Amino acid sequence: MNNVASAQSEKSACVVNDLPVCPVETTMTLIGNKWTVLIVRDLLQGTKRFSELRRSIGNVSQKVLTSNLREMEAAGLVSRKVYAEVPPRVEYSLTETGRSLKRVIDAMSAWGAGYQQAMCH
Repeated sequence: MNNVASAQSEKSACVVNDLPVCPVETTMTLIGNKWTVLIVRDLLQGTKRFSELRRSIGNVSQKVLTSNLREMEAAGLVSRKVYAEVPPRVEYSLTETGRSLKRVIDAMSAWGAGYQQAMCH
């Protein structure tokens, strides 16, 4: 298969999956909002319950956190485990794909720290 046919085949595969062709745009589609990045940051520390996530993230409404966790679960970034207990217990953790974002979060943290330092001096 030549390069043009290969590129068209790859483009078709992305259209089927509703993913942008551009890898940067794909990344931004998945983690391009403030809350998603903060959820990943906090879940990189380990499994958390909803209330723990809400406390660690800070100023996020229950509705927004729930919506973001559902989207992240659908995208394969987060897994949700429900325990058959009373009261119900639900825990969230990163999937292998979600954990692969560690390098991205680390790079964002390093860049942000450098920016903060530059702006303070």
